[in-house]
Amino acid sequence: MYLALKDLEGLFDSSRGIQDDFLFTSVSDQANEAQPKGLFVSFNGMNGELSEAIANGAIAAIWNQEHDLPRYTPNHFPVFFTNDPADAIVTILKRYIEKLNGETDKIMAITNFKFSNKKLLNKNNETYDISVLLNEVINKNESERRE
Repeated sequence: MYLALKDLEGLFDSSRGIQDDFLFTSVSDQANEAQPKGLFVSFNGMNGELSEAIANGAIAAIWNQEHDLPRYTPNHFPVFFTNDPADAIVTILKRYIEKLNGETDKIMAITNFKFSNKKLLNKNNETYDISVLLNEVINKNESERRE
């Protein structure tokens, strides 16, 4: 079961763009990697980073509201604004795990989460939760496939 755009409703104080029935096959902080139907999470707000993520398949983004959103961002492109991208990732993962816990399919497609940002890993002790939550998603899917 994929993470959906509607799963993000209520998690963020501010957003823009269309609110449609998008399903995310990936969530990543890596703009330079292929992420078809991806949710891109920006940590540094560098100019060109969002453009690269969109070119690589991102269909929405989590953006640090301390940085200006690039002017080239399409008006319809969904963007969710946060003060803390690391905290946003933890919140999204928790919401996604809640969604998976209600699922009964033995074999299902899941959203892939891929993060490499060292700031995220070293920010505070709570970022350890991201690794634990990711492992929980992976282990849940693997155990259901074995049954």
